[in-house]
Amino acid sequence: MFVQATCVAIDGRGVLIRGRPGSGKSDLALRLIDEGAALVSDDGVDLYAESGALCARFPPQAPPELRGRIEVRGLGIVEVGAGPPVRLALLIDLEAPESIERLPEIETEAILGIDLFRIRVSPFEASAPTKVRLAVGLAARSIIPPP
Repeated sequence: MFVQATCVAIDGRGVLIRGRPGSGKSDLALRLIDEGAALVSDDGVDLYAESGALCARFPPQAPPELRGRIEVRGLGIVEVGAGPPVRLALLIDLEAPESIERLPEIETEAILGIDLFRIRVSPFEASAPTKVRLAVGLAARSIIPPP
């Protein structure tokens, strides 16, 4: 299943970042990559179910020369290295800061019949990468069985 999104892996756990065009998907992914995350795919991700888990990979129909590359506004498309397919642990929806609850309830969303831990993040806040890393840890302990 192809989705317009960006995916990175943090400590081997996949993070799917969704948002409208220009909302900051690649920007947030780039900051996570700068802190050690691996790029799975930018601006288009292939999702599939495997052994009861939702997985993400670089789309097989995409031009191979885009693998391991990310769009960096003001620089163009740059090489950052390509990570392997990954089991998803977290779904992020990018939103304006005023629309995000201070103390939200735990949310999940089913994709291909598999529940994912879901959070809303304002991508341009300085704390956004830290929030994502914390949420990956919470998702791993809460609803994602160990690999």
